[in-house]
Amino acid sequence: MYLAMLCFAFYGLSAAIIVHGLFSQQVTHNRFLLISTMAAIVIHGMIIIHVLFVEADQSMSMLKVASLVAWLINVTMLIASLKLPTSILLPVVYSFSGLIVLLSDLMPGAHVVEVNMPPALLVHITLSLFAYACLGIAVLYAIQLAYINLRLKEKSASLLDTSLPPLMVVEGILFKLLLVGTVLLTLALISGFVFLENMFAQEQAHKTLLSLLAWSLYAGILIGHFRFGWRGKPVITATIIGSILLTLAYFGSRFVREVLIN
Repeated sequence: MYLAMLCFAFYGLSAAIIVHGLFSQQVTHNRFLLISTMAAIVIHGMIIIHVLFVEADQSMSMLKVASLVAWLINVTMLIASLKLPTSILLPVVYSFSGLIVLLSDLMPGAHVVEVNMPPALLVHITLSLFAYACLGIAVLYAIQLAYINLRLKEKSASLLDTSLPPLMVVEGILFKLLLVGTVLLTLALISGFVFLENMFAQEQAHKTLLSLLAWSLYAGILIGHFRFGWRGKPVITATIIGSILLTLAYFGSRFVREVLIN
């Protein structure tokens, strides 16, 4: 409980430092921000290790899986922030992560995913988590891209304008994330069909169908972009829809069982 509260506090502090830097037009990559973020991520990692190994006789609830995905996103975003424009995204990411860590400790929920699993299934789940994390970051960049487009159309000054990265830079990062995420999702689906007995069984059918729909959407975006030059609002909308489909596939049934039913 104390670790979760401490992790929540450090994530909140990091988000507050970044927001203050954005509105005061100051550089947000300072020592205090790095220390606070590193502390939050390390504590978050300790919590995940405790769940996976110390509590290995238990199972993973929806919130704990979400916490693991959030940690993967945070590590990736921290590394990316050293070179890429991510400041406007980080307050949302860190605030969400802190909330998930706190909720997963306060509301452990029903246990639905066994930690002790065959290596083949572990490969499939790991690929799925990394795919979801990567495509989740892509959604954040899509939202940032939509915001920049909006600001450019308004042609008005704002306190945030000086903190906004170039449009083409954000767009380039978005398509790279979509490419990597789609490749990981492809491998996750292939591993599922290879390692799992029946991907279209009653308990798995909705996950498989929604994941395939999301994969088709992401593949269509990439083909359309690299072959026909698609960009802008259609790409942003399709990216967000794909993320919603994946979220329903990964967490939909767990939400119904753990939250609505229980």
